[in-house]
Amino acid sequence: MSKIIVIGANHAGTAAINTILANGKENEVVVFDANSNISFLGCGMALWIGNQIKGAEGLFYSNKELLEDAGAKVNMESKVDKIDFDNKKVFVTLKDGEKKLESYDKLILATGSLPIIPNVPGKDLENVQLVKLYQNAEDVIEKLKNPELNNIIVIGAGYIGVELAEAFKRHDKNVTMIDVASTCLSNYYDLPFSSEMDKNLKEHGINLSYGERLIEIKGDKKVKTVVTDKNEYPADLVVLCIGFRPNNELGKDKLELFRNGAYLVNRNQETSQKNVYAIGDCATVYDNSIDSIGYIALASNAVRSGIIAAYNAIDIPLESIGVQGSNGICIFDFMMVSTGISMQRAKNLGLDVDCVDYEDYQKPEFIETSNEKVKIRIVFDKKTRVILGVQMASKYDMHMGNHMFSLAIQEKVTIDKLKLLDIFFLPHFNKPYNYITMAALSAK
Repeated sequence: MSKIIVIGANHAGTAAINTILANGKENEVVVFDANSNISFLGCGMALWIGNQIKGAEGLFYSNKELLEDAGAKVNMESKVDKIDFDNKKVFVTLKDGEKKLESYDKLILATGSLPIIPNVPGKDLENVQLVKLYQNAEDVIEKLKNPELNNIIVIGAGYIGVELAEAFKRHDKNVTMIDVASTCLSNYYDLPFSSEMDKNLKEHGINLSYGERLIEIKGDKKVKTVVTDKNEYPADLVVLCIGFRPNNELGKDKLELFRNGAYLVNRNQETSQKNVYAIGDCATVYDNSIDSIGYIALASNAVRSGIIAAYNAIDIPLESIGVQGSNGICIFDFMMVSTGISMQRAKNLGLDVDCVDYEDYQKPEFIETSNEKVKIRIVFDKKTRVILGVQMASKYDMHMGNHMFSLAIQEKVTIDKLKLLDIFFLPHFNKPYNYITMAALSAK
């Protein structure tokens, strides 16, 4: 029997706890989490804020009671102050202020990530807002009830920024999105795709201010304007969506770190310290698209890493098969999905790649309803012809195709094999010469 301490009980931590306990009750599982809730699906936060769902209840899939019913001892609103890795001890301040020392045999770090807060004047003004936790979303929803709150500035045009811009526009607010990059979603998509989303955002009335750097947030006690290196914007609410960094505070002086500060882990999710595992946003992943260690903070990756760490913590060997960073977004019913690497990222990494672009209707033209065009780009290695990434955009739901490409990257399928893949045809679903096949056939 082992005593396993899990620090953090959101997606990765919850997956680890449930996996350990599902494989027998002989191990003692003690959980510490600094938050007051468990398992909040941040990916649905913008839907809640934008009134696209009735409330936040469905955004939770676990809680303290469920984990304790499974056999864990769960301490919420408890801050882990320090870890003595050499002597396997955890120092904690509990919710009531009591100081506690807890020993462990195995330790799982699921401390997640922290928002990047720009060090600019005015960042602490009232109505300068982070949106990551359930409590943050709750604050924003309450503030949106104020009819005088009209001008909303979103700093950052990544996934969260774009999703929140849509949510605020659904409240008929004047929304401006600012980013130092020249387009949105630049970490996941090449310009031919990100520009399509920019067009979609503009058509729905969102102001895009790209190529601008945040300089200052002005106001008395409450925010009044946002100043960039090029303009000044009136602001009643400013939402900081610049990005996230791994929360490595507890182990940064003892455990080996990746270049961005994430805990460096092996295929078993074990850190440089034996019997200490790191999972979720605080840890690295193995990225199959570049055949190397990387950092991809996604809830799906977090859950898988939690399962892997759990099995190894109870001495059942299990290795990660790696990830591709599969992701997607839907804004005003316009969808984009991607997996693997983009052309731009490949070039930044110095990889010798090529790509093929194709666009066609999903179904035959004689299908006059529910028929949309799909735009696809397949990125592949010039020498080996192995597929390294894909991007797709459409008003048609093509996310299952993204799963196929994720597997193709994982299994190192070449674009030439894709040319003759057995893809069925039925007019209700697709064309006889479908966009995936035709894109592959176009590759030279």
